[in-house]
Amino acid sequence: MEVHGERWENDGVAERGYWTRAAELGMLAPQVPEKYGGSGFDISYGLVVSEEIAYALAPNTLQTHSDVVVDYVLHFANEDLKHRWLPGSCDGSAIGAIAMTEPGAGSDLHSLRTMARRAEEKWIVNGSKTHISNGQLCDYVVTATKTDGAKGLSLLLIPTHAVGFKRGRNLDKIGQHSGDTSELFYENVEVPLDHLLGEEGKGLSIMVGQLPQERLSIAAASQAGAQRAYDEALAFVRNRRAFGRTVLEFQNTQFELAEMKSLLQVGWAHLDWAIQRHLVGGLTPEEAAIAKLWHTEAHWKIVDAALQLHGGAGYMNEYPIARAWRDARVQRIFGGTSEIMKQVIGKRL
Repeated sequence: MEVHGERWENDGVAERGYWTRAAELGMLAPQVPEKYGGSGFDISYGLVVSEEIAYALAPNTLQTHSDVVVDYVLHFANEDLKHRWLPGSCDGSAIGAIAMTEPGAGSDLHSLRTMARRAEEKWIVNGSKTHISNGQLCDYVVTATKTDGAKGLSLLLIPTHAVGFKRGRNLDKIGQHSGDTSELFYENVEVPLDHLLGEEGKGLSIMVGQLPQERLSIAAASQAGAQRAYDEALAFVRNRRAFGRTVLEFQNTQFELAEMKSLLQVGWAHLDWAIQRHLVGGLTPEEAAIAKLWHTEAHWKIVDAALQLHGGAGYMNEYPIARAWRDARVQRIFGGTSEIMKQVIGKRL
């Protein structure tokens, strides 16, 4: 990241070498069993990787691939698809994306308009998606779509080499510049019937079941990102001098850092609790929503305060805190906005 990070930020994408090097280090989809080319670890290893990526201010594309997309293939694809796509998902040759969001739907999955209809032994898919992480580089897309054979949503694994699949522009974002985010278009895309993940019409329940891990992964990244922001602020105020003393010696600075440190201590303890719950299958959708809400909101509070402690320097892109601040903003949006998290929690009251 130290060598290539600025180039990736300017290019709007991290090249495939980032993925192959990550694979060589065992960082891609470590939860995949050995028979499919993985390491066979539990997801806690992947969450540690996601934490380290976030702390390093590296592209979050690996996190989306490993913590979110791969498990849809691992748990819901047939054996042929698993053997076809999981080895590449572990060695970096098959990058995955998940396509739910549409231009007019946002978080409202019931309003999706992408449609897959049966035609002999294949699905024919038409529609569009937007805000899709890994969209420029992905080799396959887990796509949420309506089907003509069921009232509910279905999930299809769609290879990006399929005729009719098109990538749109790499979207210009506020932050997370080195993580590509795209529009995707499906124009009479043909895929075999066996590319259905799980049962037809059960896509929404599958996604709801997978959301706790996705939201836990985002919470873990936010916790690590908050820690990095605090560390940057502490190092800065220890060395910066004003009015004849270091900025750290001012009482206001100490109070601000004390509040940040308190949030971090509570956050790390809660994150460990949530991960342990998830490892034994006990983390509920409500608890995962609470984790995402709390950690992403704490992340934003800490990174914004950390930038403030940098003064004018914090607004300069040469300081890491500027990028940390930009990249943190989306944590409260993707994977379900903070408002959606409150709705999930509120419905269980």
